[in-house]
Amino acid sequence: MKKSIIILIVIVAAVGIGGYAYRNYRRSQEMLNPKFYSGNGRLEATETYVSSKLAGRIEKIFVKEGDLVKKGDKLVQMQTSTLEAQKAATLAKIKVQEGELAMAQATVRHRESAFTGAEKEFKRQSSLISSKAVSQREYDTAETRYHNAKADLEYAKASVIAAEGRVAQQQAELQHIEADLADSVLVAAYDGRIQYLLAHEGEVLSAGGRVMNLVNLTDTYMTFFLPTSIAGRVQMGAEVKLVFDAAPNHAFNAQVTYIDPIAQFTPKSVETQVEREKLMFRIKANLNAEKLRQYISNVKTGLPGVAWVKLDPEADWESSPVKGSSPTK
Repeated sequence: MKKSIIILIVIVAAVGIGGYAYRNYRRSQEMLNPKFYSGNGRLEATETYVSSKLAGRIEKIFVKEGDLVKKGDKLVQMQTSTLEAQKAATLAKIKVQEGELAMAQATVRHRESAFTGAEKEFKRQSSLISSKAVSQREYDTAETRYHNAKADLEYAKASVIAAEGRVAQQQAELQHIEADLADSVLVAAYDGRIQYLLAHEGEVLSAGGRVMNLVNLTDTYMTFFLPTSIAGRVQMGAEVKLVFDAAPNHAFNAQVTYIDPIAQFTPKSVETQVEREKLMFRIKANLNAEKLRQYISNVKTGLPGVAWVKLDPEADWESSPVKGSSPTK
């Protein structure tokens, strides 16, 4: 009986030791070949400066810092009094040039009539000169009138072309002024948030002068760093879960969009294997823009968090260390 108990104890101990060893083995394998890996980072977004194309004075700013704007929203109105005066002057010039064009066209019609008469008379004199029915003097006079009428007609037609060119030139100038007027209204290039103002109403800007900074909240991402052994396993387009400190119970879906080909935090020249293990590569993961739009008012750049990247495409997120729901799923 005692012998059986001893055997049973040995078997149980062996199973326990085996299970413990197996768990340790699995744990060590997972540490050596993890399916998920994390890195710390902060939420970032693409930023652009709203700038004036033309030099001028700021007449009106329609937004303030922190405002959410949509693509096409009017942000700034530059002063346009000078451009409006130039437009009025150009319109007046166009009217004058169009009047001159009308006169030139009327002259062409008059010259065409005179040329037609001179041509008929010259042809008649040409048919009679051979039979001596008209004098040489009458023939020469008809010929001179014909050539003069022809030259006058050609000059009149050239005057029309020149007048049309002057009208076209003024119309091109008008289009240029209207384009400048359109550029005097600064609008949002995309949905975003006004981060900060760089100028105020009444200030005079040079061409390209910056008025404000606009953050594109639909182009948000997190950059984080992974060691060489892990970065080499990250695939472009790999799934990522972003968990922010401000919302630890939510995991936001993202995707790897960039893997830096150059390591950081080490000297440019690395020789030893130990040093190579210290290399870190920058990874960039973008959030889904369309799914993020419904949370755009809550998006704030600079939020710290953790990025969990899936290294094994076959792995299930349920088995990952990531906890919480996915609001952008």
